[in-house]
Amino acid sequence: MALDGIYLHKLKNEIENAVLFSRVDKVSQPSKDEIVLTLRGKNGSKKLLLCIRANSPRIQLTAHAIENPSVPPMLCMLFRKHLLGAMIKSIRQHELDRILFIDFDASNEIGDKVTLTLCIEIMGKYSNIILVDGAGRIIDAVKRVDFSTSTVRQILPGLEYALPPGQSKCNLLTDDAHKAAELIATSDELKLSKAVLSAVQGISPIVAREIAYRSCDCDCRVGELTKEQLDNIENYINEIKSNLDAETKAYMISDEMGKPIDYSFLKIRQYGSKAVVREYDSYSALLDDYYFEKDRIERTRHKGQELFRLVSTLTERTARKLNVQKEELAKCADRETLRIYAELINANVYRLEKGAPYYELENYYDGNKTVRISCDPSLSPVKNAQKYYKEYKKAQTAEKMLTQLIEKGEEELEYFKTVEDELVRSDTESELSSIREELASLGYVKNKRGNGKKPPKPLPPMEFKTTDGFTVLVGRNNIQNDRLSMKQANNHDMFLHIQKQPGSHVIIVSDHREISDKAIEEAAVIAAYYSSARQSSRVPIDYTYVKNLKKPNGAKPGYVIYHVYYTITVKPDGEFVEKLRKK
Repeated sequence: MALDGIYLHKLKNEIENAVLFSRVDKVSQPSKDEIVLTLRGKNGSKKLLLCIRANSPRIQLTAHAIENPSVPPMLCMLFRKHLLGAMIKSIRQHELDRILFIDFDASNEIGDKVTLTLCIEIMGKYSNIILVDGAGRIIDAVKRVDFSTSTVRQILPGLEYALPPGQSKCNLLTDDAHKAAELIATSDELKLSKAVLSAVQGISPIVAREIAYRSCDCDCRVGELTKEQLDNIENYINEIKSNLDAETKAYMISDEMGKPIDYSFLKIRQYGSKAVVREYDSYSALLDDYYFEKDRIERTRHKGQELFRLVSTLTERTARKLNVQKEELAKCADRETLRIYAELINANVYRLEKGAPYYELENYYDGNKTVRISCDPSLSPVKNAQKYYKEYKKAQTAEKMLTQLIEKGEEELEYFKTVEDELVRSDTESELSSIREELASLGYVKNKRGNGKKPPKPLPPMEFKTTDGFTVLVGRNNIQNDRLSMKQANNHDMFLHIQKQPGSHVIIVSDHREISDKAIEEAAVIAAYYSSARQSSRVPIDYTYVKNLKKPNGAKPGYVIYHVYYTITVKPDGEFVEKLRKK
Protein backbone atom coordinates (compact mmCIF):
# COMPACT_ATOMS: atom_id res chain seq x y z
CA MET A 1 0.00 0.00 0.00
CA ALA A 2 0.95 3.63 -0.33
CA LEU A 3 2.15 4.85 3.06
CA ASP A 4 5.29 6.23 1.51
CA GLY A 5 7.87 8.62 2.90
CA ILE A 6 6.12 11.79 1.68
CA TYR A 7 2.74 10.67 3.07
CA LEU A 8 4.55 9.91 6.36
CA HIS A 9 6.16 13.38 6.27
CA LYS A 10 2.76 15.06 6.05
CA LEU A 11 1.34 12.65 8.64
CA LYS A 12 4.24 13.53 10.97
CA ASN A 13 3.41 17.24 10.67
CA GLU A 14 -0.25 16.51 11.46
CA ILE A 15 0.61 14.35 14.50
CA GLU A 16 3.17 16.90 15.71
CA ASN A 17 0.59 19.71 15.65
CA ALA A 18 -1.84 17.56 17.63
CA VAL A 19 0.32 15.92 20.34
CA LEU A 20 3.58 17.87 20.76
CA PHE A 21 4.26 18.46 24.52
CA SER A 22 1.49 15.99 25.44
CA ARG A 23 2.13 13.45 28.19
CA VAL A 24 1.68 9.68 27.97
CA ASP A 25 -1.36 8.81 30.06
CA LYS A 26 -1.74 5.14 29.07
CA VAL A 27 0.20 2.51 27.13
CA SER A 28 -1.63 -0.52 25.75
CA GLN A 29 -0.87 -3.38 23.39
CA PRO A 30 -4.09 -4.61 21.71
CA SER A 31 -2.17 -7.21 19.68
CA LYS A 32 1.44 -8.37 19.28
CA ASP A 33 1.93 -5.93 16.36
CA GLU A 34 0.30 -2.81 17.84
CA ILE A 35 1.06 -0.26 20.53
CA VAL A 36 -1.42 2.47 21.48
CA LEU A 37 -0.30 5.58 23.40
CA THR A 38 -3.08 7.59 25.04
CA LEU A 39 -1.79 11.18 25.26
CA ARG A 40 -3.07 14.16 27.23
CA GLY A 41 -2.17 17.72 26.32
CA LYS A 42 -3.53 21.15 25.51
CA ASN A 43 -5.58 19.66 22.65
CA GLY A 44 -7.26 17.14 24.96
CA SER A 45 -6.88 13.37 24.89
CA LYS A 46 -5.53 11.69 21.74
CA LYS A 47 -4.78 8.06 20.87
CA LEU A 48 -1.62 7.43 18.86
CA LEU A 49 -1.61 4.03 17.14
CA LEU A 50 1.71 2.42 16.17
CA CYS A 51 1.16 -0.64 13.97
CA ILE A 52 3.82 -2.89 12.41
CA ARG A 53 1.54 -5.55 10.93
CA ALA A 54 3.11 -6.65 7.63
CA ASN A 55 0.14 -5.66 5.46
CA SER A 56 -0.71 -2.41 7.26
CA PRO A 57 2.33 -0.85 9.01
CA ARG A 58 1.79 2.78 10.01
CA ILE A 59 1.62 5.44 12.69
CA GLN A 60 -1.53 7.55 13.06
CA LEU A 61 -3.96 9.23 15.39
CA THR A 62 -7.05 7.06 15.75
CA ALA A 63 -10.60 7.81 16.83
CA HIS A 64 -11.50 4.15 17.35
CA ALA A 65 -11.57 2.41 20.71
CA ILE A 66 -9.49 -0.77 20.51
CA GLU A 67 -10.09 -3.51 23.08
CA ASN A 68 -7.06 -4.57 25.08
CA PRO A 69 -6.30 -8.07 26.41
CA SER A 70 -7.29 -8.71 30.03
CA VAL A 71 -3.63 -9.35 30.94
CA PRO A 72 -1.12 -6.91 29.35
CA PRO A 73 1.89 -8.54 27.62
CA MET A 74 5.34 -8.20 29.21
CA LEU A 75 6.51 -5.77 26.51
CA CYS A 76 3.53 -3.53 27.23
CA MET A 77 4.47 -3.50 30.93
CA LEU A 78 8.06 -2.54 30.00
CA PHE A 79 6.84 0.33 27.80
CA ARG A 80 4.56 1.50 30.63
CA LYS A 81 7.47 1.48 33.05
CA HIS A 82 9.52 3.78 30.83
CA LEU A 83 6.91 5.94 29.07
CA LEU A 84 4.04 6.61 31.50
CA GLY A 85 4.13 10.31 32.38
CA ALA A 86 6.75 11.07 29.71
CA MET A 87 6.27 14.18 27.56
CA ILE A 88 6.69 14.27 23.78
CA LYS A 89 9.30 16.92 23.03
CA SER A 90 9.84 16.30 19.31
CA ILE A 91 8.86 14.08 16.38
CA ARG A 92 11.51 13.52 13.69
CA GLN A 93 11.65 11.74 10.35
CA HIS A 94 14.84 10.33 8.84
CA GLU A 95 15.04 12.26 5.55
CA LEU A 96 11.97 11.15 3.54
CA ASP A 97 12.41 7.55 4.58
CA ARG A 98 9.65 5.62 6.35
CA ILE A 99 11.32 5.93 9.76
CA LEU A 100 9.92 8.16 12.48
CA PHE A 101 11.43 9.04 15.87
CA ILE A 102 9.37 10.26 18.83
CA ASP A 103 11.57 11.86 21.51
CA PHE A 104 10.31 11.90 25.12
CA ASP A 105 11.35 13.74 28.26
CA ALA A 106 10.93 11.03 30.91
CA SER A 107 12.08 10.10 34.42
CA ASN A 108 13.93 6.94 35.44
CA GLU A 109 13.36 4.78 38.56
CA ILE A 110 15.17 7.20 40.87
CA GLY A 111 13.50 10.32 39.44
CA ASP A 112 16.33 11.59 37.23
CA LYS A 113 15.37 13.21 33.93
CA VAL A 114 16.21 11.09 30.87
CA THR A 115 15.55 11.22 27.15
CA LEU A 116 13.89 8.24 25.47
CA THR A 117 13.20 7.72 21.78
CA LEU A 118 10.55 5.52 20.21
CA CYS A 119 11.64 4.47 16.71
CA ILE A 120 8.91 3.41 14.29
CA GLU A 121 10.29 1.71 11.19
CA ILE A 122 7.70 1.14 8.46
CA MET A 123 9.23 -1.44 6.15
CA GLY A 124 6.57 -4.06 5.33
CA LYS A 125 7.26 -7.36 7.06
CA TYR A 126 10.48 -5.88 8.54
CA SER A 127 8.57 -3.08 10.33
CA ASN A 128 9.41 -2.57 13.99
CA ILE A 129 8.85 -0.42 17.08
CA ILE A 130 12.04 0.09 19.07
CA LEU A 131 12.53 1.89 22.41
CA VAL A 132 15.97 3.54 22.68
CA ASP A 133 17.58 5.28 25.67
CA GLY A 134 19.42 8.61 25.70
CA ALA A 135 22.75 6.92 24.90
CA GLY A 136 21.32 5.37 21.74
CA ARG A 137 21.11 1.85 23.19
CA ILE A 138 18.10 -0.37 22.60
CA ILE A 139 15.90 -0.97 25.66
CA ASP A 140 13.61 -3.39 23.82
CA ALA A 141 11.65 -3.84 20.59
CA VAL A 142 8.38 -5.37 19.50
CA LYS A 143 10.40 -7.63 17.16
CA ARG A 144 13.81 -8.76 18.34
CA VAL A 145 16.25 -9.51 15.50
CA ASP A 146 19.28 -11.73 16.17
CA PHE A 147 22.05 -13.20 13.95
CA SER A 148 19.82 -16.10 12.90
CA THR A 149 17.38 -13.60 11.38
CA SER A 150 19.77 -10.96 10.01
CA THR A 151 23.55 -10.78 9.75
CA VAL A 152 23.42 -7.11 8.70
CA ARG A 153 21.54 -5.48 11.58
CA GLN A 154 20.56 -6.91 14.96
CA ILE A 155 17.89 -5.41 17.21
CA LEU A 156 18.38 -6.70 20.76
CA PRO A 157 18.30 -5.07 24.23
CA GLY A 158 21.65 -3.48 25.06
CA LEU A 159 22.85 -3.10 21.47
CA GLU A 160 23.42 0.32 19.93
CA TYR A 161 20.58 1.39 17.64
CA ALA A 162 21.61 1.76 13.99
CA LEU A 163 19.57 2.93 11.04
CA PRO A 164 18.63 0.43 8.33
CA PRO A 165 20.96 0.46 5.27
CA GLY A 166 20.24 3.53 3.12
CA GLN A 167 19.38 3.81 -0.59
CA SER A 168 20.97 6.13 -3.15
CA LYS A 169 17.91 8.23 -3.94
CA CYS A 170 17.20 11.95 -4.18
CA ASN A 171 15.88 13.46 -0.98
CA LEU A 172 13.46 16.24 -1.97
CA LEU A 173 13.97 17.95 1.40
CA THR A 174 17.57 18.76 0.42
CA ASP A 175 17.91 17.99 -3.32
CA ASP A 176 16.21 19.93 -6.10
CA ALA A 177 13.85 18.53 -8.74
CA HIS A 178 16.45 18.99 -11.50
CA LYS A 179 18.81 16.52 -9.81
CA ALA A 180 15.97 13.99 -9.50
CA ALA A 181 15.03 14.43 -13.18
CA GLU A 182 18.66 13.94 -14.25
CA LEU A 183 18.88 10.71 -12.22
CA ILE A 184 15.65 9.44 -13.81
CA ALA A 185 17.00 10.27 -17.31
CA THR A 186 20.00 7.93 -16.79
CA SER A 187 17.73 4.85 -16.54
CA ASP A 188 17.21 4.40 -20.29
CA GLU A 189 15.99 0.80 -20.20
CA LEU A 190 13.59 1.16 -17.27
CA LYS A 191 9.95 2.06 -17.55
CA LEU A 192 9.33 5.62 -16.39
CA SER A 193 7.43 4.64 -13.21
CA LYS A 194 10.23 2.23 -12.21
CA ALA A 195 12.86 4.90 -12.88
CA VAL A 196 10.99 7.46 -10.71
CA LEU A 197 10.61 4.86 -7.96
CA SER A 198 14.33 4.05 -7.96
CA ALA A 199 15.45 7.71 -8.16
CA VAL A 200 13.22 9.65 -5.72
CA GLN A 201 13.03 8.96 -2.00
CA GLY A 202 9.60 8.79 -0.37
CA ILE A 203 7.69 7.92 -3.56
CA SER A 204 5.30 4.94 -3.67
CA PRO A 205 4.41 2.93 -6.82
CA ILE A 206 1.05 4.70 -7.23
CA VAL A 207 2.73 8.15 -7.11
CA ALA A 208 5.44 6.99 -9.54
CA ARG A 209 2.73 5.81 -11.97
CA GLU A 210 0.89 9.10 -11.50
CA ILE A 211 4.00 11.10 -12.43
CA ALA A 212 4.39 8.93 -15.54
CA TYR A 213 0.71 9.38 -16.42
CA ARG A 214 0.80 13.16 -16.01
CA SER A 215 4.10 13.51 -17.89
CA CYS A 216 3.42 11.50 -21.02
CA ASP A 217 0.03 9.70 -20.64
CA CYS A 218 1.81 6.32 -20.69
CA ASP A 219 4.45 4.32 -18.85
CA CYS A 220 7.02 4.04 -21.64
CA ARG A 221 10.78 3.43 -21.39
CA VAL A 222 12.84 6.40 -20.23
CA GLY A 223 14.97 6.20 -23.39
CA GLU A 224 11.86 6.92 -25.49
CA LEU A 225 11.00 10.19 -23.69
CA THR A 226 11.25 13.54 -25.46
CA LYS A 227 12.93 16.64 -24.01
CA GLU A 228 9.48 18.14 -23.35
CA GLN A 229 8.36 15.05 -21.44
CA LEU A 230 11.53 15.07 -19.31
CA ASP A 231 10.83 18.73 -18.51
CA ASN A 232 7.28 17.77 -17.50
CA ILE A 233 8.67 15.16 -15.10
CA GLU A 234 10.91 17.79 -13.48
CA ASN A 235 7.95 20.17 -13.16
CA TYR A 236 5.75 17.57 -11.44
CA ILE A 237 8.54 16.57 -9.04
CA ASN A 238 9.16 20.25 -8.29
CA GLU A 239 5.43 20.67 -7.57
CA ILE A 240 5.59 17.78 -5.07
CA LYS A 241 8.72 19.28 -3.47
CA SER A 242 7.15 22.73 -3.07
CA ASN A 243 4.09 21.21 -1.32
CA LEU A 244 6.01 19.02 1.13
CA ASP A 245 5.26 21.21 4.14
CA ALA A 246 2.05 22.78 2.83
CA GLU A 247 -1.32 21.78 4.28
CA THR A 248 -2.73 19.63 1.51
CA LYS A 249 -5.52 17.07 1.29
CA ALA A 250 -5.15 13.31 1.49
CA TYR A 251 -6.89 11.14 -1.12
CA MET A 252 -8.43 7.67 -0.93
CA ILE A 253 -8.96 5.77 -4.18
CA SER A 254 -11.89 3.33 -4.33
CA ASP A 255 -13.12 1.08 -7.12
CA GLU A 256 -16.50 1.51 -8.81
CA MET A 257 -18.12 -0.60 -6.06
CA GLY A 258 -16.78 1.74 -3.35
CA LYS A 259 -14.10 -0.66 -2.04
CA PRO A 260 -10.87 1.20 -1.08
CA ILE A 261 -7.90 0.12 -3.19
CA ASP A 262 -5.18 2.70 -2.41
CA TYR A 263 -4.44 6.16 -0.99
CA SER A 264 -1.98 8.99 -1.54
CA PHE A 265 -0.95 12.54 -0.65
CA LEU A 266 -1.43 13.34 -4.36
CA LYS A 267 -4.75 13.51 -6.19
CA ILE A 268 -4.71 10.42 -8.40
CA ARG A 269 -5.99 10.74 -12.01
CA GLN A 270 -4.48 7.65 -13.67
CA TYR A 271 -7.59 5.45 -13.17
CA GLY A 272 -9.94 7.89 -14.91
CA SER A 273 -13.63 7.01 -14.51
CA LYS A 274 -12.82 3.48 -13.24
CA ALA A 275 -12.08 4.77 -9.73
CA VAL A 276 -13.58 7.20 -7.24
CA VAL A 277 -11.21 9.60 -5.45
CA ARG A 278 -12.33 10.85 -2.04
CA GLU A 279 -10.77 13.88 -0.34
CA TYR A 280 -9.75 13.96 3.36
CA ASP A 281 -8.69 16.93 5.45
CA SER A 282 -6.86 14.61 7.87
CA TYR A 283 -4.19 12.08 6.92
CA SER A 284 -4.93 10.06 10.08
CA ALA A 285 -8.68 10.01 9.41
CA LEU A 286 -8.02 8.52 5.96
CA LEU A 287 -5.90 5.74 7.49
CA ASP A 288 -8.62 5.10 10.10
CA ASP A 289 -11.20 4.60 7.35
CA TYR A 290 -8.87 2.59 5.12
CA TYR A 291 -7.51 0.14 7.69
CA PHE A 292 -10.14 -0.09 10.46
CA GLU A 293 -12.19 -3.00 9.06
CA LYS A 294 -9.09 -4.88 7.87
CA ASP A 295 -7.39 -4.46 11.26
CA ARG A 296 -10.54 -5.49 13.14
CA ILE A 297 -10.64 -8.78 11.23
CA GLU A 298 -6.90 -9.33 11.82
CA ARG A 299 -7.24 -8.71 15.57
CA THR A 300 -10.25 -11.02 15.79
CA ARG A 301 -8.41 -13.77 13.90
CA HIS A 302 -5.40 -13.38 16.19
CA LYS A 303 -7.46 -13.48 19.39
CA GLY A 304 -9.77 -16.22 18.14
CA GLN A 305 -7.16 -18.42 16.42
CA GLU A 306 -8.15 -21.46 18.48
CA LEU A 307 -11.85 -21.01 17.71
CA PHE A 308 -11.18 -20.43 14.00
CA ARG A 309 -9.10 -23.63 13.89
CA LEU A 310 -11.78 -25.54 15.78
CA VAL A 311 -14.61 -24.43 13.48
CA SER A 312 -12.45 -25.13 10.41
CA THR A 313 -11.66 -28.65 11.71
CA LEU A 314 -15.32 -29.33 12.52
CA THR A 315 -16.37 -28.13 9.08
CA GLU A 316 -13.80 -30.29 7.26
CA ARG A 317 -14.64 -33.36 9.38
CA THR A 318 -18.37 -32.97 8.80
CA ALA A 319 -17.87 -32.43 5.05
CA ARG A 320 -15.74 -35.60 4.78
CA LYS A 321 -18.32 -37.62 6.71
CA LEU A 322 -21.08 -36.28 4.46
CA ASN A 323 -19.20 -37.33 1.32
CA VAL A 324 -18.80 -40.91 2.65
CA GLN A 325 -22.47 -41.08 3.64
CA LYS A 326 -23.59 -39.82 0.23
CA GLU A 327 -21.46 -42.46 -1.49
CA GLU A 328 -23.02 -45.16 0.69
CA LEU A 329 -26.47 -43.78 -0.04
CA ALA A 330 -25.78 -43.98 -3.78
CA LYS A 331 -25.07 -47.69 -3.37
CA CYS A 332 -28.50 -48.15 -1.78
CA ALA A 333 -30.15 -46.92 -4.97
CA ASP A 334 -30.04 -50.49 -6.41
CA ARG A 335 -31.99 -52.02 -3.53
CA GLU A 336 -35.12 -52.56 -5.69
CA THR A 337 -33.07 -54.84 -7.94
CA LEU A 338 -32.34 -57.02 -4.89
CA ARG A 339 -36.06 -57.28 -4.10
CA ILE A 340 -36.92 -58.18 -7.70
CA TYR A 341 -34.25 -60.92 -7.73
CA ALA A 342 -35.69 -62.39 -4.54
CA GLU A 343 -39.22 -62.39 -5.97
CA LEU A 344 -38.14 -63.95 -9.26
CA ILE A 345 -36.33 -66.78 -7.43
CA ASN A 346 -39.39 -67.42 -5.22
CA ALA A 347 -41.69 -67.37 -8.24
CA ASN A 348 -39.56 -70.01 -10.00
CA VAL A 349 -38.41 -72.07 -7.01
CA TYR A 350 -40.24 -75.16 -8.27
CA ARG A 351 -37.89 -75.42 -11.26
CA LEU A 352 -34.62 -74.37 -9.65
CA GLU A 353 -32.04 -76.74 -8.20
CA LYS A 354 -29.45 -76.38 -5.49
CA GLY A 355 -25.81 -76.12 -6.68
CA ALA A 356 -26.27 -73.83 -9.67
CA PRO A 357 -23.88 -70.77 -9.71
CA TYR A 358 -26.61 -68.62 -11.28
CA TYR A 359 -30.26 -68.69 -12.37
CA GLU A 360 -31.50 -67.50 -15.77
CA LEU A 361 -35.10 -66.36 -15.31
CA GLU A 362 -37.73 -64.28 -17.16
CA ASN A 363 -38.15 -60.87 -15.55
CA TYR A 364 -41.87 -60.14 -15.67
CA TYR A 365 -41.10 -56.59 -14.45
CA ASP A 366 -39.19 -55.93 -17.68
CA GLY A 367 -41.19 -57.50 -20.55
CA ASN A 368 -40.11 -61.05 -19.67
CA LYS A 369 -36.52 -60.38 -20.71
CA THR A 370 -34.10 -63.01 -19.46
CA VAL A 371 -32.00 -61.96 -16.51
CA ARG A 372 -29.03 -63.81 -15.00
CA ILE A 373 -29.10 -63.82 -11.18
CA SER A 374 -25.94 -64.79 -9.29
CA CYS A 375 -26.44 -67.14 -6.37
CA ASP A 376 -24.57 -69.20 -3.79
CA PRO A 377 -24.27 -72.85 -5.02
CA SER A 378 -24.12 -74.10 -1.43
CA LEU A 379 -27.58 -72.66 -0.68
CA SER A 380 -30.99 -73.80 -1.80
CA PRO A 381 -33.10 -71.55 -4.06
CA VAL A 382 -35.27 -70.57 -1.06
CA LYS A 383 -32.17 -69.64 0.98
CA ASN A 384 -30.79 -67.59 -1.94
CA ALA A 385 -34.11 -65.70 -2.17
CA GLN A 386 -33.99 -65.05 1.58
CA LYS A 387 -30.43 -63.78 1.20
CA TYR A 388 -31.52 -61.24 -1.44
CA TYR A 389 -34.47 -60.17 0.75
CA LYS A 390 -32.09 -59.69 3.67
CA GLU A 391 -29.75 -57.51 1.58
CA TYR A 392 -32.76 -55.53 0.34
CA LYS A 393 -33.98 -54.86 3.92
CA LYS A 394 -30.46 -53.89 4.95
CA ALA A 395 -30.17 -51.42 2.07
CA GLN A 396 -33.64 -50.03 2.84
CA THR A 397 -32.72 -49.46 6.51
CA ALA A 398 -29.36 -47.98 5.53
CA GLU A 399 -31.04 -45.55 3.14
CA LYS A 400 -33.41 -44.35 5.85
CA MET A 401 -30.58 -43.93 8.39
CA LEU A 402 -28.21 -42.31 5.89
CA THR A 403 -30.88 -39.85 4.74
CA GLN A 404 -31.33 -38.73 8.36
CA LEU A 405 -27.57 -38.55 8.97
CA ILE A 406 -27.00 -36.55 5.77
CA GLU A 407 -29.76 -34.13 6.70
CA LYS A 408 -28.23 -33.69 10.16
CA GLY A 409 -24.73 -33.25 8.67
CA GLU A 410 -25.91 -30.59 6.24
CA GLU A 411 -27.61 -28.74 9.12
CA GLU A 412 -24.31 -28.88 11.03
CA LEU A 413 -22.40 -27.49 8.04
CA GLU A 414 -24.84 -24.57 7.78
CA TYR A 415 -24.49 -24.00 11.52
CA PHE A 416 -20.68 -23.94 11.32
CA LYS A 417 -20.97 -21.32 8.54
CA THR A 418 -22.97 -19.10 10.91
CA VAL A 419 -20.37 -19.57 13.68
CA GLU A 420 -17.54 -18.68 11.28
CA ASP A 421 -19.48 -15.58 10.27
CA GLU A 422 -19.89 -14.65 13.96
CA LEU A 423 -16.16 -15.06 14.51
CA VAL A 424 -15.26 -12.83 11.55
CA ARG A 425 -17.60 -10.10 12.79
CA SER A 426 -16.55 -10.29 16.47
CA ASP A 427 -14.89 -7.16 17.80
CA THR A 428 -14.13 -8.02 21.41
CA GLU A 429 -12.85 -10.85 23.58
CA SER A 430 -16.25 -10.91 25.29
CA GLU A 431 -17.92 -11.76 21.98
CA LEU A 432 -15.36 -14.51 21.34
CA SER A 433 -16.02 -15.90 24.85
CA SER A 434 -19.76 -15.95 24.10
CA ILE A 435 -19.14 -17.95 20.93
CA ARG A 436 -16.98 -20.41 22.89
CA GLU A 437 -19.82 -20.77 25.43
CA GLU A 438 -22.22 -21.46 22.57
CA LEU A 439 -19.98 -24.20 21.13
CA ALA A 440 -19.43 -25.65 24.62
CA SER A 441 -23.18 -25.80 25.27
CA LEU A 442 -23.56 -27.97 22.15
CA GLY A 443 -20.65 -30.23 23.07
CA TYR A 444 -18.27 -29.13 20.29
CA VAL A 445 -15.60 -27.83 22.68
CA LYS A 446 -14.68 -28.40 26.31
CA ASN A 447 -15.67 -25.72 28.75
CA LYS A 448 -12.58 -23.86 30.03
CA ARG A 449 -14.36 -22.31 33.00
CA GLY A 450 -13.80 -25.30 35.26
CA ASN A 451 -16.19 -26.81 37.78
CA GLY A 452 -18.21 -24.46 39.93
CA LYS A 453 -17.48 -21.31 37.93
CA LYS A 454 -20.43 -19.37 36.63
CA PRO A 455 -20.71 -18.62 32.90
CA PRO A 456 -19.95 -15.02 31.90
CA LYS A 457 -22.86 -12.61 31.91
CA PRO A 458 -24.52 -12.60 28.45
CA LEU A 459 -23.71 -9.56 26.33
CA PRO A 460 -26.64 -7.32 25.41
CA PRO A 461 -27.61 -7.09 21.73
CA MET A 462 -26.16 -4.20 19.73
CA GLU A 463 -28.54 -1.25 19.69
CA PHE A 464 -29.23 1.29 16.95
CA LYS A 465 -31.72 4.10 16.40
CA THR A 466 -33.26 4.83 12.98
CA THR A 467 -33.52 8.42 11.81
CA ASP A 468 -37.27 8.38 12.55
CA GLY A 469 -36.79 7.07 16.09
CA PHE A 470 -37.26 3.28 15.99
CA THR A 471 -34.95 1.12 18.12
CA VAL A 472 -33.13 -1.63 16.20
CA LEU A 473 -31.57 -4.58 18.06
CA VAL A 474 -28.91 -6.84 16.50
CA GLY A 475 -27.82 -10.25 17.81
CA ARG A 476 -24.09 -10.86 18.31
CA ASN A 477 -24.18 -14.68 18.12
CA ASN A 478 -26.57 -17.58 17.51
CA ILE A 479 -27.71 -17.99 21.11
CA GLN A 480 -28.38 -14.26 21.38
CA ASN A 481 -30.17 -14.38 18.01
CA ASP A 482 -32.52 -17.05 19.45
CA ARG A 483 -33.12 -15.10 22.64
CA LEU A 484 -33.70 -11.85 20.75
CA SER A 485 -36.12 -13.22 18.13
CA MET A 486 -37.97 -15.95 20.04
CA LYS A 487 -38.15 -14.50 23.58
CA GLN A 488 -37.34 -10.80 23.75
CA ALA A 489 -39.18 -9.52 20.65
CA ASN A 490 -42.94 -9.00 20.57
CA ASN A 491 -45.27 -10.36 17.88
CA HIS A 492 -45.62 -7.00 16.13
CA ASP A 493 -41.89 -6.21 16.08
CA MET A 494 -40.19 -6.63 12.69
CA PHE A 495 -37.62 -9.38 12.02
CA LEU A 496 -34.94 -8.90 9.32
CA HIS A 497 -32.30 -11.32 8.05
CA ILE A 498 -30.12 -11.74 4.98
CA GLN A 499 -31.72 -14.12 2.48
CA LYS A 500 -30.33 -17.70 2.61
CA GLN A 501 -26.93 -16.72 4.05
CA PRO A 502 -25.42 -16.45 7.56
CA GLY A 503 -26.07 -13.21 9.37
CA SER A 504 -27.35 -11.59 12.57
CA HIS A 505 -31.01 -11.49 13.55
CA VAL A 506 -32.20 -7.88 13.42
CA ILE A 507 -35.33 -6.69 15.24
CA ILE A 508 -37.13 -3.36 14.79
CA VAL A 509 -38.93 -2.64 18.08
CA SER A 510 -42.41 -1.41 17.13
CA ASP A 511 -43.22 0.03 20.60
CA HIS A 512 -46.95 -0.10 19.67
CA ARG A 513 -46.37 2.02 16.54
CA GLU A 514 -46.66 1.22 12.86
CA ILE A 515 -43.15 0.57 11.57
CA SER A 516 -42.26 2.98 8.76
CA ASP A 517 -40.81 2.03 5.36
CA LYS A 518 -37.82 4.26 6.16
CA ALA A 519 -37.12 2.32 9.38
CA ILE A 520 -37.35 -0.98 7.48
CA GLU A 521 -34.91 0.25 4.82
CA GLU A 522 -32.39 1.50 7.41
CA ALA A 523 -32.68 -1.68 9.47
CA ALA A 524 -32.13 -3.68 6.25
CA VAL A 525 -28.83 -1.81 5.74
CA ILE A 526 -27.86 -2.82 9.29
CA ALA A 527 -28.86 -6.45 8.61
CA ALA A 528 -26.78 -6.44 5.40
CA TYR A 529 -23.76 -4.99 7.21
CA TYR A 530 -23.97 -7.57 10.02
CA SER A 531 -24.03 -10.52 7.63
CA SER A 532 -21.63 -12.68 5.64
CA ALA A 533 -22.30 -10.44 2.59
CA ARG A 534 -20.90 -7.29 4.21
CA GLN A 535 -18.50 -6.70 1.29
CA SER A 536 -21.17 -7.16 -1.41
CA SER A 537 -22.66 -4.29 -3.39
CA ARG A 538 -26.32 -5.38 -3.21
CA VAL A 539 -27.78 -7.71 -0.56
CA PRO A 540 -31.34 -9.17 -0.42
CA ILE A 541 -32.86 -8.84 3.06
CA ASP A 542 -36.04 -10.68 4.10
CA TYR A 543 -38.36 -8.99 6.61
CA THR A 544 -41.48 -10.19 8.39
CA TYR A 545 -43.33 -9.78 11.68
CA VAL A 546 -41.91 -11.75 14.59
CA LYS A 547 -45.24 -13.61 14.95
CA ASN A 548 -44.45 -15.38 11.64
CA LEU A 549 -41.23 -16.95 12.98
CA LYS A 550 -41.06 -20.64 13.89
CA LYS A 551 -38.20 -22.63 15.41
CA PRO A 552 -38.26 -26.35 14.53
CA ASN A 553 -37.78 -28.81 17.39
CA GLY A 554 -34.13 -29.71 17.81
CA ALA A 555 -32.90 -26.95 15.47
CA LYS A 556 -29.45 -25.44 16.04
CA PRO A 557 -29.17 -22.06 17.82
CA GLY A 558 -30.04 -19.14 15.53
CA TYR A 559 -32.08 -21.25 13.09
CA VAL A 560 -35.66 -20.08 12.45
CA ILE A 561 -38.09 -20.52 9.57
CA TYR A 562 -40.70 -18.20 8.09
CA HIS A 563 -42.98 -18.51 5.06
CA VAL A 564 -44.68 -15.09 5.00
CA TYR A 565 -42.17 -12.36 4.21
CA TYR A 566 -41.12 -9.50 1.93
CA THR A 567 -37.66 -8.82 0.48
CA ILE A 568 -35.75 -5.56 0.08
CA THR A 569 -32.36 -5.17 -1.63
CA VAL A 570 -29.89 -2.75 -0.04
CA LYS A 571 -26.18 -1.87 -0.03
CA PRO A 572 -24.18 -2.49 3.19
CA ASP A 573 -22.85 0.86 4.43
CA GLY A 574 -20.59 0.81 7.48
CA GLU A 575 -20.43 4.59 7.85
CA PHE A 576 -24.23 4.90 7.81
CA VAL A 577 -24.60 2.02 10.30
CA GLU A 578 -22.10 3.66 12.64
CA LYS A 579 -24.13 6.89 12.56
CA LEU A 580 -27.21 4.95 13.68
CA ARG A 581 -25.42 3.16 16.53
CA LYS A 582 -26.78 4.13 19.93
CA LYS A 583 -23.86 5.41 21.99
